[in-house]
Amino acid sequence: MDLYIYYRVRSVQTQALQDKLGAVQAMLQARFGIAGKLKRRPGEQDGLQTWMEVYEHLPSGREGDFSHTLEQALAEAGIPALLDGPRHVERFEDVAPCA
Repeated sequence: MDLYIYYRVRSVQTQALQDKLGAVQAMLQARFGIAGKLKRRPGEQDGLQTWMEVYEHLPSGREGDFSHTLEQALAEAGIPALLDGPRHVERFEDVAPCA
């Protein structure tokens, strides 16, 4: 299972967001062995940028633990206050090849 989480952030908040997310992602890697990726859509519109966190290959049966730990860490770091609107979480799984 992979998580793709996207949201908008005001351009003036991007450095603070990047710093705080870096700390959260370092903790997740140490705890779960999952190295998160941080991406940004090129450009901005009306002073807003679209950012995305990517967490690939979540351990089977531990997605709930990972998601709960992620949300708790984000709240403790004050990240929701830096965002412009909600975070959108998308879950994708690998497709098994046809035999």
